[in-house]
Amino acid sequence: MTTAWTAQDLESRDPAAAPAVPVIAGIDRSDLAEGIIYWDMWPVAGADGRTQPIAGRELWMALSAPARGDPSLRHFEAKVRLLERLADGWRDLGPVLPDQPVPYEREWAGSAMSDGTSVSLFFTAAGTAERAGGYQQVLYEAHATIGPDGLPQGWSVPRPSIVAGCADYMPADEHEGAAGRIKAFRDPAYFRDPADGQEYLLFTGSLAGARSDYNGAVGIARLEADGWHLLPPLIHADGVNNELERAHAVFHDGRYYVFWATQRFTFAPDVRTMPNGLYGMVADDLFGPYRPLNGSGLVLRNPEDEPLQAYSWFVTGDLEVSAFVDFWGLRGEPVPGDVAEANRHFGGVPAPILRLELEGDRATLAALAAT
Repeated sequence: MTTAWTAQDLESRDPAAAPAVPVIAGIDRSDLAEGIIYWDMWPVAGADGRTQPIAGRELWMALSAPARGDPSLRHFEAKVRLLERLADGWRDLGPVLPDQPVPYEREWAGSAMSDGTSVSLFFTAAGTAERAGGYQQVLYEAHATIGPDGLPQGWSVPRPSIVAGCADYMPADEHEGAAGRIKAFRDPAYFRDPADGQEYLLFTGSLAGARSDYNGAVGIARLEADGWHLLPPLIHADGVNNELERAHAVFHDGRYYVFWATQRFTFAPDVRTMPNGLYGMVADDLFGPYRPLNGSGLVLRNPEDEPLQAYSWFVTGDLEVSAFVDFWGLRGEPVPGDVAEANRHFGGVPAPILRLELEGDRATLAALAAT
């Protein structure tokens, strides 16, 4: 059963009443690499979605790119990088995958699962090697073993996770596009259903046969003996929003919580505008029907005077919430048109880790975690 996130859901709560994340007052690069910017984070998690310490190390992954002085350029050089979370910050451990001939141009967001002896990386292969700068998207995966130092080694050659299309989803095969307007087939997020052990990938998709150009969806694929098979979307936002980004699921207290991030400017112009934030729905069964959390679906938002300070929230099985520092210190002003001035306000580092409390159909901000 596919559940619709509707315009009526957006009207059901005052967005300002949703929990606001704390104001970010400064940037801490700790042991991150000089000249590199970071965004779109996820943990190396166990099959239950909880962070999985390996040889005493808590590993995360994030997108990264050289700092070129223009934050918008990062999407066209993105590569997954390995980070270690320490008690007092983050340490950069270098690129996850080795350089090798591949048919795509760059690596976009995904997820990673470890059983303690191996690691599986699911990510978005973006663009094509033949022609730079495209917005084509394919779900990919690669696998490695864990070395004595707790780090992945011996990565397999990346290969597509999904090899056959499905009438439920639009292909994301555009070369030209604009931020927030392209169609999606990206952000694979691993999920194992504790009810039966079945494995799934949730992802950010675009609903086929939609009535609107604003047709974001939470897609899902199930692992069968011969590979991943696409299923109808869990949730769609036809007529409401174009992008339900970083879609992923968490099982908590007998319920299924599906989360995504989205931005104010990807909402349809004829519906109520909502803030940049973390959104979600809850159901008693993985396949729904789903109910919007907090009435409208809004879980966490940026502060009203810093509406762009963080983005790309991701909830772990431990209910920790990661994000990256986007444009901060603007005090309610728009992003400067001057590239150098905009770059001065761009964070490009992990945001402070937050923690959620979930109780039925309600989600609230608990407190800052360490880091």
